[in-house]
Amino acid sequence: MAKRTKESKDTAGFALGKENYKLMAIGFAIIILGFILMAGGGSHDPNVFSEEIFSFRRITLAPILLFIGFVFEIYAIMKKPKEEE
Repeated sequence: MAKRTKESKDTAGFALGKENYKLMAIGFAIIILGFILMAGGGSHDPNVFSEEIFSFRRITLAPILLFIGFVFEIYAIMKKPKEEE
């Protein structure tokens, strides 16, 4: 049987570090906030058109938050974890 070296023992854990998972949780929260801001704006009566769907919050702010959240998720995944000595 071959002995396990310190290097093989270190690589047997999670693929990402603890900081990466925290950053991913923050990015996920930003994405959820974007979807919440985008929701709503419908009319209670289907025969009446509501201008509420064209608000700044739904057309501009929510998509920007979603884009920032997805870019943040990519950064969180690609960030190299700090090596502990």
